[in-house]
Amino acid sequence: MESRNEKLKNVSLGTRIVAFLWDYVMILGYLLLLFVLSFFARPLLIPLFTANSMSAEITGFLLITLPVYLYFSISEGRKSHATWGKRKMGIVVMGVDGRSIGLRRSLVRSAIKFAPWELSHFTIWHIVIPSNFPDYLINILLLTVYGLVFINLVSPLMNKNKQTVYDILAQTVVRYNE
Repeated sequence: MESRNEKLKNVSLGTRIVAFLWDYVMILGYLLLLFVLSFFARPLLIPLFTANSMSAEITGFLLITLPVYLYFSISEGRKSHATWGKRKMGIVVMGVDGRSIGLRRSLVRSAIKFAPWELSHFTIWHIVIPSNFPDYLINILLLTVYGLVFINLVSPLMNKNKQTVYDILAQTVVRYNE
């Protein structure tokens, strides 16, 4: 049986990635559901995704990003302090003070966490559906996405609490569940 000190230790990046991969199973299930439903809603969806890059971005945000963002925010901001994947791995999100982060801080944490994801969607829509954005700006946005993802991946390796940038900004940590 684990001692209290072992449970309070910081969670490794590998454990966090595995937890996210478990959550990605949920996300893929949701995307599969959207794919099936899209066959029935195709006449309604096609104009939303082809009219212009902004319409496509907003539609994609409402159908994909927002539900995923709310899944993480609500799951980590409520009593369990964890998504399904985190629960499977026995880890939780808490404030640096060891207390619950609540929904408000969880919403902020998830917004920062998924900013690179949404920026990549925004950029891709401007590649797929031509816009007035110059090529150099699209390239800068893509480099920014890769840079943010890299920083989020290496930041837990560079501090004693193994916090990502979004954890640092939201003043949260991921720990083993007590």
